[in-house]
Amino acid sequence: MPGFVEKPEPVPVPGLVHLHTGKVRDLYRNEAGDLVMVASDRVSAYDWVLGTEIPDKGRILTKLSLWWFDQLADLVPNHLISTTPPPGAPAAWEGRTMVCRSLRMIPVEAVARGYLTGSGLEEYQRDRTVCGLALPAGLSDGSELPGPIFTPATKAAVGDHDENVSYEEVARQVGADVAAKLRQTTIALYNRARTIARDRGLILADTKFEFGQADGAGPDDPLVLADEVLTPDSSRFWRKDEWEPGRRQKPYDKQYIRDWLTSPEAAWDRTGDTPPPALPQEVVDATRARYTEAYRLLTGQSWD
Repeated sequence: MPGFVEKPEPVPVPGLVHLHTGKVRDLYRNEAGDLVMVASDRVSAYDWVLGTEIPDKGRILTKLSLWWFDQLADLVPNHLISTTPPPGAPAAWEGRTMVCRSLRMIPVEAVARGYLTGSGLEEYQRDRTVCGLALPAGLSDGSELPGPIFTPATKAAVGDHDENVSYEEVARQVGADVAAKLRQTTIALYNRARTIARDRGLILADTKFEFGQADGAGPDDPLVLADEVLTPDSSRFWRKDEWEPGRRQKPYDKQYIRDWLTSPEAAWDRTGDTPPPALPQEVVDATRARYTEAYRLLTGQSWD
């Protein structure tokens, strides 16, 4: 079953309890009960965590998430408490750490799509729907949708695949009130982020959010935005001046890695159990360049 090509050992830090090693982040709990999230340079594709890392990726994801938290703060609260690594943490945690409120997470990937691509395109070509939502005929890869849509997915463990589900299934799992709030908040955040990205020369094709609620919260209590936000790991970004429906868009996200892994050069069968090959240096360098360029375009600040 897919998973880690080589799973890293957690870093022992005084006062922290290791909870989980995810695809990108390592999760700890401190003595106050808060969560300590540390973003690594790991990268995942096709349900595998690859054996090759992308230098600076964890810092880029962290800093970009912090920037987006500021842009969205008036729409939804977030889980951030601090970015200071705990005492005794290794120097490598600097710029990668978020100390966060512990939440009761909602087990749904809240996905918003404004353009047709990826798994949504595959379903559309088969059924002319995305997550059961009917779409007009004549759309192609990269087409802008008539309006943004909420297309939730189940949140999978490492090595498992997120599965698109219908809105009705989400309502069955989490309740009608929470499902409605998920959809409304997801679309509001996407609309804000799409406008910001467009003003900076990027198209936000789709993205996913994760939400939680405070322990003891009821369905009427606010959602809290958690994890990473609107990064090249969780979103598809395209250059606005290069966008052309009907063809594969130039990605400013990890689609570049997916494309290489399915190319003849990689000689890898993604449907089998053999781990993916190591990424060549030129793919590593090009991926890092795309992440830093997305950061520069969005924030207006040069990464290097």
